[in-house]
Amino acid sequence: MLYSKNKIALVDCNSFYVSCERLFNPSIIKKPVIVLSSNDGCIISRSTEAKVLDIKMGEPYFKVEKIVKKNDVKVFSSNYSLYGDISRYIKESYENFKTIFTTNRNLFN
Repeated sequence: MLYSKNKIALVDCNSFYVSCERLFNPSIIKKPVIVLSSNDGCIISRSTEAKVLDIKMGEPYFKVEKIVKKNDVKVFSSNYSLYGDISRYIKESYENFKTIFTTNRNLFN
């Protein structure tokens, strides 16, 4: 049997912006978390725990403010420099792979 020396990776960074926030704030692991767009207008990332509360992607923050307060959802303003740094780190980690499949559109651009 022949084995290929090519390495293949499958990458899925689940709720990427929320995951990045959790790296530096482990106290929010397993808690409902949302990340808001520029100017804190809309929800652009949700933890699994926030999804269970029926908080929708792209929904304006003011529409879910009551749910957020009632369920102690942790809210973060987007931090694109942090997300970019972590994205580059992930990309560098997979440089030796010949083929990369990702569900995150911009992770490997």
